[in-house]
Amino acid sequence: MLRSFYVMKYFVLSFLLSAGFCGRENLDIEIKLKAEKSMKEDMASKDTVTLGGGCFWCVEAVFRRVKGVLSVESGYSGGATENPNYRQVCTGTTGHAEVVQIAYNPAVISFTEILEIFFTVHDPTTLNRQGADIGTQYRSVIFYHNEAQKAASEKAIAELEAQKVFENRIVTEVAPLTRFYKAEAYHQNYYEENARQPYCQVVINPKLEKLKKHFKDRLK
Repeated sequence: MLRSFYVMKYFVLSFLLSAGFCGRENLDIEIKLKAEKSMKEDMASKDTVTLGGGCFWCVEAVFRRVKGVLSVESGYSGGATENPNYRQVCTGTTGHAEVVQIAYNPAVISFTEILEIFFTVHDPTTLNRQGADIGTQYRSVIFYHNEAQKAASEKAIAELEAQKVFENRIVTEVAPLTRFYKAEAYHQNYYEENARQPYCQVVINPKLEKLKKHFKDRLK
């Protein structure tokens, strides 16, 4: 009888443990499904904007930290060469600018708010350069995806000029997006992968500090 009792106790305990693990596994699956559903809903309602503000590592690092931004990809736009690579773009002969393509949820952040951040973290008054990065590939540019973005971009620039926010004239180009070429894999998420690099420390970190200072409430 005693032996039968322990055998029964063993089976009951095994069943309870198994049920517990199954329950935890089902909970994990449910959480994962909810997260995937939320992501799909966000992506379904997304808008896209393509911006150039100097080295794409900088602009990418900034917008990855902004609420409502779903994804940021570094790449090349605005040139004539098909499927350009980084070495070609760096020659300044392809016509491409280093850009980031930003997918965002307009219910969380508007196109105008994205432009506000864009004009704060880079200098839109220096022609074909940002700091020590010189060349047409580093130009300040907004590649609009539709007429609404074009109108909003031109309005934002006109307002900044009227308010004399900058000492010098804004030279940001506003042009239609014709093609976006995603940059090589090692350029994606560059700051997170190389935060200790001198360029990241000297050039990107000050931009992130400026972002925190002026847009603390909009950070993830």
